[in-house]
Amino acid sequence: QAQLVESGGGLVQAGGSLRLSCAASGSIFSRNTMGWFRQAPGKQREWAATITRGSFTTYADSVKGRFTISRDNAKNTVYLQMNSLKPEDTAVYYCNMYPPMPDYWGQGTQVSVSS
Repeated sequence: QAQLVESGGGLVQAGGSLRLSCAASGSIFSRNTMGWFRQAPGKQREWAATITRGSFTTYADSVKGRFTISRDNAKNTVYLQMNSLKPEDTAVYYCNMYPPMPDYWGQGTQVSVSS
C-alpha cells in the first residue's frame, strides 16, 4: 500500500516561510488530485489546498494568496510553499489524495508559528 510521508515543518516567526514536501511510495500522484490538510490543536482536520493532475489549484480562503501548492509527478511529490505565516497557521500538516482516503493518512509534519 502506498504511503505518504510529509516533511519540512518547523518553528518559524510570524511573517516567515516554510516549504512542505509530501513523498509517496507508490504511483498515486500521477493518477489523483492531491491535497494538503491541517489540524490545529483542539480542532478538526481541515482542507487547505488541492492540486489536480493537470496542476489546477484551489485554496481555502484562510490560506489563499499566502500558500502555493505544486506537484512533481515524476518524483511522486507534492509541495506546499507557505509564505506570510501567521500564528493561526500552527498545526500538523498532512497530505492525501482528494477526496482523502482514510488509509493514506501519514504522520504529518508540525508547523509552529510564533507571534
